Amino acid sequence: MIRFLLRFIGLICLAAGFILLIYDGTKSIAGNRLFLTSVRALWELINASSLAKLEPTIQSYAGGYLWDPVMMTILSAPSWGLLGGLGIILLLLGRKKRPLIGYARS
Repeated sequence: MIRFLLRFIGLICLAAGFILLIYDGTKSIAGNRLFLTSVRALWELINASSLAKLEPTIQSYAGGYLWDPVMMTILSAPSWGLLGGLGIILLLLGRKKRPLIGYARS
C-alpha cells in the first residue's frame, strides 16, 4: 500500500513538474528570453501566508543556519526541477523489488 502511495504521489509531482516546464518554456519562447518560475513564486501563488509563517518557525528551531543557505537555495530553485526531482525520488522509493534469480535467492 505504501509503495502505491509513493508511486502515485511521485507521478503527480512528475506531472506537475512537466506542466511547469511547459509553462516556463512557452513563456520563454513568447518573451524571447529565459523565464523560470521559482519555488518561492509558486508557493506565494498557492498559499502566501504559509510561506510567511515558515521562516519564523524554521529560525526558532534551527537558528539562521538552516534558513539562509538551505531554504533560500531551495526556494530560489526552478519549480519544475524541484517537483521533477521529488517525483523521481518518490518513484524510485516506491518501485517494486526485482525477483531474485539463481543463488541470490537464499
